[in-house]
Amino acid sequence: MLAVTNRNQADLWTRRKLLGAAPALLASGPLASGLFAADKGRKPAEPFSQFVDVAQTAGLKETMIYGEPDSFTYIIESMATGCAFFDYDNDGWMDIFILGGRTLAGIPPGAGNRLYHNNRDGSFSDVTARSGLADPGWAQGVCVGDYNNDGWEDLFLTYYGQNRLYRNNGDGTFANVTAEAGLLHPKARYSTGCTFVDYNRDGHLDLFVSNYLEFDLATAPKPSLAVSNCNYEGVPTYCGPVGLPKAQHYLYRNNGDGTFSDVSEAAGISALRGSYGLTALTFDADEDGWPDIFVACDMSPSLLLMNQHDGTFREEGLVRGIAVSGEGREMGGMGAGVGDYNLDGHSDVVKTHFYNQANGLYRNDGKGNFDDSTTEAGLNKETRFVCFGAGIVDFDNDGNPDILITSGTLYPEVARVSPRFPIRTPRLLFRNRGDGTFVQMGAEAGPGIDAPHCSRGAAFGDFDNDGDMDVLIMNVNEPPTLLRNDAPQGNHWIKVRLEGTKSNRSAIGARVLVRYGDKVQVQEVLSGCSFLSSNDPRLHFGLGRTTTAEIEIRWPSGLVERTHAAADQLLTLREGSGPVKGRPFR
Repeated sequence: MLAVTNRNQADLWTRRKLLGAAPALLASGPLASGLFAADKGRKPAEPFSQFVDVAQTAGLKETMIYGEPDSFTYIIESMATGCAFFDYDNDGWMDIFILGGRTLAGIPPGAGNRLYHNNRDGSFSDVTARSGLADPGWAQGVCVGDYNNDGWEDLFLTYYGQNRLYRNNGDGTFANVTAEAGLLHPKARYSTGCTFVDYNRDGHLDLFVSNYLEFDLATAPKPSLAVSNCNYEGVPTYCGPVGLPKAQHYLYRNNGDGTFSDVSEAAGISALRGSYGLTALTFDADEDGWPDIFVACDMSPSLLLMNQHDGTFREEGLVRGIAVSGEGREMGGMGAGVGDYNLDGHSDVVKTHFYNQANGLYRNDGKGNFDDSTTEAGLNKETRFVCFGAGIVDFDNDGNPDILITSGTLYPEVARVSPRFPIRTPRLLFRNRGDGTFVQMGAEAGPGIDAPHCSRGAAFGDFDNDGDMDVLIMNVNEPPTLLRNDAPQGNHWIKVRLEGTKSNRSAIGARVLVRYGDKVQVQEVLSGCSFLSSNDPRLHFGLGRTTTAEIEIRWPSGLVERTHAAADQLLTLREGSGPVKGRPFR
């Protein structure tokens, strides 16, 4: 069991002095006029987390280029990318990876992806040049997993064009092994979401890749008022996705020797061409011990691919209540997060949507059937923005998971003529009341929440190892955001880090149930999530005032283990061996 380090007021003031404060909010424009204001007239009884953007002082200063800053000619410029928290050098501190892009005219200086090393003092160093990960192009998504079980986390990146598999060499560099792994494809694809998943439970991470649509720059239509899917609110915009051909998705089986085989047809995946696929994630929806696959889909039914235990999947999103809204409406599904918001021990899903559509919250009954709880939970009142990244995360450690969502325009052309559709919009933060409902927070949760940005992917993790969850956000044609969470004092927490032995080394697909006081909460180890992004793999549970927790791990191999632990520590558990001793958390 790793050593316990309690956070205290001195730590809080030290970090504030080290990283400084975020820039002041805009004093004029839509923000000052109240366009972004959350629902007021309520004041939480207990203190909540304060979020401050420390990206600049932490060293995340480079602009993430993606398309032209003031107009998008084609849909590939609009979606932009995700980001990741992951520990690439195994030093116990979350490093940062952010996907970047290019413009139609070419590759500007500084374009491409960026890797930042955690200096363990609240700052990061840009190590992109040495890492070999820059690879500028139309990048889309990232998923993290140790596909070769060598103890080092690897990366798979999706692109419009050729996807990439990067093997972690264990020395701060990554090797592009796409060709030798058998993952090259003959023509350009518009791949978006990805997730590592051990779908056949053989201990090796397989790979699922979602695709958005069939697209060719040479023949793609351009903005036009004469074509219904090439304008919005009477303004010419890029065309699609409606009206453009849908694409198939892919499943690759890990052969256990560093190579993959395309099993899309045999698994029943290649026939699924009815939706515009974006974020993909895996979790055990029906709790049968086999990982299922969820794909958030844009302007079409989302997919829930149920694992049939024989190498095949059956699409059941509609019959299980998660493909469309509770009213049967096809939604603009962008991103998704998984968590147990109502503390019943089952994994629920939050899904982000388009303008004039509330973000969806789907409650799981434990058998893989979902109810649209958006209105019941109070998320239905916020419909003003296009939303992307999402997480069900306990920010204030009170034992009740909250929800944070990123937003930003898809149509800068429309923003220039209508103040109702600003380019830069706020983060949406919903505090869990503990009774199945949420209240929207604004500036009272710190300057990082109302600050307007054109955001896409978000990753959730504890970058400063202080026991609360921070947020990394990819902003389009801006530097990224790093929201440091200063959680209120008095609540406890526990983190669970898993190492598979018979299961895959990353333990992707493991389910962890934590019992604290009279509450129970489940989380699962994910690979891809949010919007084309990947979270800190250490599972974080707020415990409220409870100082101990009972922990149950259901490993992908089928092994079930239980342990008891004190609060305020990182607990590393190795499959079949229990707690692992190691370096202190801080």
